[in-house]
Amino acid sequence: MHLARFPRIFLAHLPTPLERMDRLTEALGGPEIWIKRDDCTGLSTGGNKTRKLEFLMAEAKAWGADLVITQGATQSNHARQTAAFSAKLGMDCHLLLEDRTGYKEENYNHNGNVLLDVLHGATYERRGPGLDMNAEMEAVAQTFREQGRKVYTIPGGGSNTTGALGYANCALELVGQANDRDLVIDHIVHATGSTGTQAGLVTGLKALNAQIPVYGISVRAEKETQEKNVLKLAEGTADLIGCHGIVSGADIVANSDYVGDGYGIPTDAGIEAIKMFAKLEGILLDPVYSAKGAAGMIDLIRKGQYKKGERIVFLHTGGSASLFGYPSAFGVPANS
Repeated sequence: MHLARFPRIFLAHLPTPLERMDRLTEALGGPEIWIKRDDCTGLSTGGNKTRKLEFLMAEAKAWGADLVITQGATQSNHARQTAAFSAKLGMDCHLLLEDRTGYKEENYNHNGNVLLDVLHGATYERRGPGLDMNAEMEAVAQTFREQGRKVYTIPGGGSNTTGALGYANCALELVGQANDRDLVIDHIVHATGSTGTQAGLVTGLKALNAQIPVYGISVRAEKETQEKNVLKLAEGTADLIGCHGIVSGADIVANSDYVGDGYGIPTDAGIEAIKMFAKLEGILLDPVYSAKGAAGMIDLIRKGQYKKGERIVFLHTGGSASLFGYPSAFGVPANS
């Protein structure tokens, strides 16, 4: 797996820390819990999308783009990190933000990631729910192209084979860290949404013959759809790095039991996870992605799926900026 063959712009703060969470481990009384701190990748509070953008934005530069367009939900971590990466490179950034929750609160629509999008100089427009957002993005891109702009479009979450290279590389980084500290990893757990993180991670681990299972906690799609989408992208990523056929359906697991009422809508279990991580470990999760992933892990530990004597790595995908879009979820009046 020689990823230096692919264009890349090195802006992420790597390697991200791999830390043991002693107090959370003690509180749950189960396996030894570690955390891979991809909330510490740098660029506007960090997050998992920065790894993907190192490859995606390098491709944009190679194509001579002067404008990057992407899409996501209102409180999109990916949109915020794309805006920050574009600012760092001196490129214009335009965002399409989809309303997936129907929330009318001022904080949700203008604070958190949306505020940071604007601070990074991005422009944005909004879309209602249920649209084909990639098609909407391409239509907007065509309008800019007709004005003479050189546009590079990035799918939601940066989740295509180019973006997934970031997490194939993360697999290499994580296994190296584990080897250096004699840490045998029994399980990796993380929130899975647009599929690029899970697809890249699974592909990288398979290419390394690491024999570490990856367990995705879906934040949006139901199990069958999520697993199908992850597998398709993982197969494409394997082909891209020259490892055709290394990934099979048996390698892809996505549990959709912790989505709750829908994407971007906080759950009681997710709020509990946020409070536990904050009070026990001083680590911030977000209500949309990492909290639901952590809630799934906590519940599965309590149910005995992960047992004492095992070692789990929770991959923190970042997103704490979106906490400021959800004050009412923590008992703070929405307009206070």
